[in-house]
Amino acid sequence: MEQTAVKRHSRIDVADVLRGFAVMGIVLLHTIEHYNFYSFPDTSQQCGLLNFTDKAIWDGLFFAFGGKAYAIFALLFGFSFFIQDDNQRLKGKDFRLRFCWRLVLLFLLGNLNAAFFTAEVLVLFSIVGFVLVATCRLSDRAVFIIATVCLLQPLHWIYLAIAAFDPSFTLPAIPTAELWNATFAAQNQTSFLEMLRVNLTQGQLASLAWAWDNARLFQTAALFMFGMLIGRRGLFTEAKADFWLKVLAWSLAAFFPLYGVADMLPSYIHSQAALSSLSLIVSSLHKCAFMLVLVSGIILIYYRSDLRHLMSKISPFGRMSLTNYISQSIIGSALFYHWGLGLQATTTESFAIGIVIFLVQLAFCRRWMQSHRHGPLEYLWKRATWLK
Repeated sequence: MEQTAVKRHSRIDVADVLRGFAVMGIVLLHTIEHYNFYSFPDTSQQCGLLNFTDKAIWDGLFFAFGGKAYAIFALLFGFSFFIQDDNQRLKGKDFRLRFCWRLVLLFLLGNLNAAFFTAEVLVLFSIVGFVLVATCRLSDRAVFIIATVCLLQPLHWIYLAIAAFDPSFTLPAIPTAELWNATFAAQNQTSFLEMLRVNLTQGQLASLAWAWDNARLFQTAALFMFGMLIGRRGLFTEAKADFWLKVLAWSLAAFFPLYGVADMLPSYIHSQAALSSLSLIVSSLHKCAFMLVLVSGIILIYYRSDLRHLMSKISPFGRMSLTNYISQSIIGSALFYHWGLGLQATTTESFAIGIVIFLVQLAFCRRWMQSHRHGPLEYLWKRATWLK
């Protein structure tokens, strides 16, 4: 009796390149921030050249990756969900309930990461990820509309309207100063176990509150859904490279005016509530526009140049993104926090450390993937996902 082979989506190499690029940016940003532990040596006596490189590296990395590397990571999270969901659909199975369990597992992995690094995103992803379960059976049009509304930050438009009619209106914000102070103290002067406890309690609450106050909740949901649509339309394939040329043109056209408007707003808006809401809306949009510049640029270089082989060298790093993301938090915590080495490094020195962390992880990934299909944590997550 003949068996018909079940079709499934093959792995998209450019998605691994994008994921590797995003995690590389995250590693570099987190390292110069000392993994959310802002303790730096006195640089008042260092030479002017080093002061210049400190500022150039800090500003340059935040311009290139701040709010963008995480956004690429979120976009690819939605894309990966589509691949998994559609592969199961092709087998006649419904993946939604299994994905809910997968999000619970991600929540646990996120808390492992949060024990070492308070500003991690996996817990946020595990919470917001349920939006994919809610929308994955809707039409492309419906998903696009919902995602667009989320991207435009509807809550802050409501705040903006209230502020326009009520000059005394104050933007609601979650008080987190005491929470952040507690985490800083734990990272600075307590034992390893006490740091873990504080990071998982006050630190995690502060991190989630920061994500809410900085409009990351709606933005993350939007990026998840757009990533799912990219998967539905097959936009990461070479046949769709022309689409990304249009995306590059439109995102460049959108980024510069939005970036300029963000700088001009304080000069023209005097209501603090209105200014805060509009600044969050505009900054969210210009960061997404620049993220699309990066994504489309990488895709076009990958498919339309002779650099594909060179760019593919980062692919193993992207395939092991979960392992790399969590391990870099543990490494960074051990380097900069009180329980570890307690390094006092300038931005330039920290950048060099970040490059070393990336290169060591990349070398490990390239060696590991020669004999394994998945990274260590990716394998555990997959096996636990399919527990019966």
